[in-house]
Amino acid sequence: MTGYGIASKDHANAKYTVEIKSLNSKFLELALKLPKAFSDKELILRNDCSKQIERGKVNIAFTIEYPENEKKTASIDSALLKLYYQQLKASAEELNDNGNNLLQLALNFPEVIKYDEDIVSEEEWQQLYSTFSLALANFQTFRADEGNVLQRDLILRINNILEALKQVEEQDPKRLPVIRERLMQLLDEYVGKENTDQNRLEQELIFYIDKLDITEEKIRLKSHCDYFLQALKSSDANGKKLGFISQEIGREINTMGSKANDARIQQIVVGMKEELEKVKEQLLNVL
Repeated sequence: MTGYGIASKDHANAKYTVEIKSLNSKFLELALKLPKAFSDKELILRNDCSKQIERGKVNIAFTIEYPENEKKTASIDSALLKLYYQQLKASAEELNDNGNNLLQLALNFPEVIKYDEDIVSEEEWQQLYSTFSLALANFQTFRADEGNVLQRDLILRINNILEALKQVEEQDPKRLPVIRERLMQLLDEYVGKENTDQNRLEQELIFYIDKLDITEEKIRLKSHCDYFLQALKSSDANGKKLGFISQEIGREINTMGSKANDARIQQIVVGMKEELEKVKEQLLNVL
């Protein structure tokens, strides 16, 4: 599920900021951008995220801003700089390049310039951690609000399917007599009443019309929709369960449409399918 949370705190001439963003994903994918001085705390932060975030592609950025007059000193690794410079020079000569700005390039290579890291106190860690906890709470609030919106939309879609089912139930009794009458007319036109065994005809009509009966599909569709609404209200993470139920709803709708042999019911079924597709799209955002 998508989500966003941010928190900031000012303490001892430093501003601590934690920003959390997430996109949909089947699994939990955590990416932490943590200051080097706090790298040993990454496992603690990851464990907290795993307990509260079930899935999603989550990016968490930690930043600490210091005043301009508290700049950190830096040192140059001369040996590493020399090594990079010699390699660049050799490559330039081999390629007949004039080799301009080789020193600048070498200075931009990893680990050449090292910034002195301050010793992190327990108080600084607590400030960063409390900021992280606040950002995580804001993140969860954002996702809960989004979840409430999704829940209302899913309830609306399923209720629309149930309303369409009522229309099918109203149309269904009108369907079979029309089908029976149409078959009798075709038989009289191409075979003739005098050439028809009425007893055998009645048997075949009963058999054929039974194949078109959609009573079971209507009952199962209502049952699946009711179960979906029940599971939706659960406090547990039911995203997968809702996905499975929506598949069952789709099967009943498709079977109903193929067996109906009625233009009006098939039009209603198309509307059901449209609502179900919207349900499936929204379920991609549900845990």
